[in-house]
Amino acid sequence: MRIGIIAHLKHPIAEPFAGGLEMHTHLLARSLRDRGHAVTLFASSRSQPGINLEAICAETAIQTVGTTEASDVPFFREHHAYLSLMTGLRHRDFDIIHNNSLHYLPVAMADSLPMPMVTTLHTPPFCWLESGIRLCTARSHSFVAVSRSVAALWNHVTHSDAVIWNGIDLQKFAFHPQPAADPYLVWYGRIVPEKGLHLAIEAARRIGLPLKIAGPILDDDYYRTQIAPALSQDVAHVGHLTHEQLAHLVGGARTFLCTPMWDEPYGLVVAEALACGVPVAAFARGAIPEILDPKCGVLAIPDDVVSLANAALEALALDRSACRTRAEQMCDADRMVDNYEALYLRQIARAAPTVCSEKTASIHLMPSTRLPHSASSASSAFLG
Repeated sequence: MRIGIIAHLKHPIAEPFAGGLEMHTHLLARSLRDRGHAVTLFASSRSQPGINLEAICAETAIQTVGTTEASDVPFFREHHAYLSLMTGLRHRDFDIIHNNSLHYLPVAMADSLPMPMVTTLHTPPFCWLESGIRLCTARSHSFVAVSRSVAALWNHVTHSDAVIWNGIDLQKFAFHPQPAADPYLVWYGRIVPEKGLHLAIEAARRIGLPLKIAGPILDDDYYRTQIAPALSQDVAHVGHLTHEQLAHLVGGARTFLCTPMWDEPYGLVVAEALACGVPVAAFARGAIPEILDPKCGVLAIPDDVVSLANAALEALALDRSACRTRAEQMCDADRMVDNYEALYLRQIARAAPTVCSEKTASIHLMPSTRLPHSASSASSAFLG
């Protein structure tokens, strides 16, 4: 298939990834390319060129301006980049477009394209994206939610045609059957207020184990006022790490503390920790209860440090092999890509049945690669 993937433009799609969405987009593009598809990634100019990048905009996360939706230079640069892209795609020869951005224009303009489009819902509703989705009238368009939780949050705006859980490269996050000799807890992710790092620091102190922190500082005020003063010999920020470095750090931990202060749409960091064999203690928010089961994680009362500390102490006793098994069952990138391939083919068939018959002659999908019945629609998925 000839597949165009539209990325969001706040950060480049390149290592070290600024967050889970950047990693997901890169993994999807690379995996589809490795399966023989002709993939084009529409992303910001500093993205990794090895996955057939077509840069459509300079990076828009300018720290001096910020990323709030207002009348500023980054906002309009992003707006015009997507406007130009969608106008140009009307004359391109793609079989399908996968919209992986968080912007309103691609989905609002989906009906202007001659080919079908899939939009993945990565976040809870917010005003700009919601307004674009309400304007989407394209008959050959499909919405995918990354979890049952996200599908439910969007249900008042649009029906999700499928739930496809995000996946990770299990080989890059290898199983660590034993933790590091010197015990420590780990927290990693974007260092911003909504990720709740300050609560993880408080919980680690209650537990009495060192805490190692990894991730990019994306809110300077938050880091300067709430995180930096709490750093010590036992609470260390080790920086923004590559995949290899991160897998080593996470794999050596006794427990991963996950502290979202919002409804986490999926939680790739949870999947990565489980793949490394690390039990998880997490606030019960968003999709995290969908990923964890009692064998691999312990849920805590949201925003409650005492509950989180107790959950972490309980998680210390969980079996690391059970954590890896859960990651293989729920979070395998191959399964995710199988499901997207099947969805692409269904969308192409819906738009042009004769074209799809030619595609399916060269692409063989095993029965196990098809979307499970429970994920075939959002209503059956999150009501079941």
